Amino acid sequence: MPGLKNRIAVVTGGSRGIGRGCAIELGAAGATVYVTGRSTASAGGKLPGSIEATAREVSAAGGRGIPVACDHREDDAVAALFQRVREEEGRLDILVNNAFLIPPELTSGKNFWQVPLSNWDDMIDVGTRSAYAASHFAAPLMIPQGSGLIANISSSGAAEYAWHVAYGVGKAALDRFTRDAAHELRPHGIAVISLWPGLVLTERNSGARDAIPELDFTGAESLRFTGRAVTALANDPEVLARSGEAFASRDLADRYGFTDTDGSLPNGPLHRRPGSGK
Repeated sequence: MPGLKNRIAVVTGGSRGIGRGCAIELGAAGATVYVTGRSTASAGGKLPGSIEATAREVSAAGGRGIPVACDHREDDAVAALFQRVREEEGRLDILVNNAFLIPPELTSGKNFWQVPLSNWDDMIDVGTRSAYAASHFAAPLMIPQGSGLIANISSSGAAEYAWHVAYGVGKAALDRFTRDAAHELRPHGIAVISLWPGLVLTERNSGARDAIPELDFTGAESLRFTGRAVTALANDPEVLARSGEAFASRDLADRYGFTDTDGSLPNGPLHRRPGSGK
């Protein structure tokens, strides 16, 4: 796949999961990647991963990883992140909006009236709104160069029931943001695309196979699979023609000819979840 040398990327929520996979894949293509998130080496946490560790993996893969501690609920911190990119690089080519806060009730199977109201704030603020805020600050960096890619990590939950009412509402709103932001940014040569991963073997899910026995992890994706979709889009000179749309990472594998890290092709979006009634 063509390289992304001299291209500058920001990946939000990059300490683990899909964000980590996107950062590594962009690094493997030669990009400089600013890896953001709250999980730092000094903070610790229940799950493995930190922005520093991901940044090292980006550099080991062939790119240049730069960790930046950032709470994406804080607008001033997000503004400072993109100001730093402006001062250090003078441009921005790729933004991956992946930051997301998963409340413990997400996969509980409980109805929305049975879980804390804070679940809404968790998934709408750190998810939908954080993507909007990051894009707000990223766009002025991309517009002068007349090009750029904003990739929003969404879900098939935007179109069908998935896990939790607030989850689906947030993903549907994110896809609507993709469509409308694409309309406004198209004259400036900037593409905005939503990506729907399938069931992903993240650090969290890898330890949850027994906890959610209804899920079949056969055909699940590595955390780098959607990163390969982002890299393929970033390398596509005709990417603007796809702007405003939502694509399953699996479908883009067929379109662009990439596979997962083990050479397989995963099953794609998860259409049957516990509690979905399907």
